[in-house]
Amino acid sequence: MMRILITVCTLFVALSAPLAAEKVEGYLMDKAWSARVAKEGVDAAKTHTKDCALMPNCKDSGYGVVTADGKFLKFDKDGDRVAARMLGFASGKDNIKATVNGEVKGSSIVVTAIQLN
Repeated sequence: MMRILITVCTLFVALSAPLAAEKVEGYLMDKAWSARVAKEGVDAAKTHTKDCALMPNCKDSGYGVVTADGKFLKFDKDGDRVAARMLGFASGKDNIKATVNGEVKGSSIVVTAIQLN
């Protein structure tokens, strides 16, 4: 009985622990444009426009962040929704920098917050 209680308590603590949050800085953009960044380099991320990112096909491709080393981290579905909303409020037309908090899992990130810089 004691072993079961210890196992249940351990499982509860493990499941209630927050995700290991990381802070990632880079350029906010849609996944469709990220192929161009992969081909042309990070400078292509600087010229990506807000209007382009909000076009239906681009929006449907989902969003992510391009880091200084050219890596594209794809957002989860909730991150996609937040990114679309944030892009609507972005004051500039291009060069949209953001700080993204979340858990990086390979080439994607489970977003907990996005802040435009």
